[in-house]
Amino acid sequence: MIAVEHIDFLRSDDKYTTVAWRDGDKPSEALIRTPLKDLMPQLDAGDFLQVHRSVVVNRRSISHVTRGDNETGSVHLKGRPDVLPVSRSYLHLFRQM
Repeated sequence: MIAVEHIDFLRSDDKYTTVAWRDGDKPSEALIRTPLKDLMPQLDAGDFLQVHRSVVVNRRSISHVTRGDNETGSVHLKGRPDVLPVSRSYLHLFRQM
């Protein structure tokens, strides 16, 4: 069991989802056999943002967002080397940040 507040991000891969969380300061990941679309309704929309059709990120885990070419971007996470894509249709979420 993973506490929802410890989740940094979820990344979809067909019928599987990678769940990345923090156990204290130690980043961990697990692959679960549940599609992202089935997990989305269980997440608090105030805490989690969909930034790409295959990526949902915890707002508290975001260090900063960089803007890329073609109106896309990248989410950099606190304490993790992972850089997550932000698609064109979700970049507007970060204009006010």
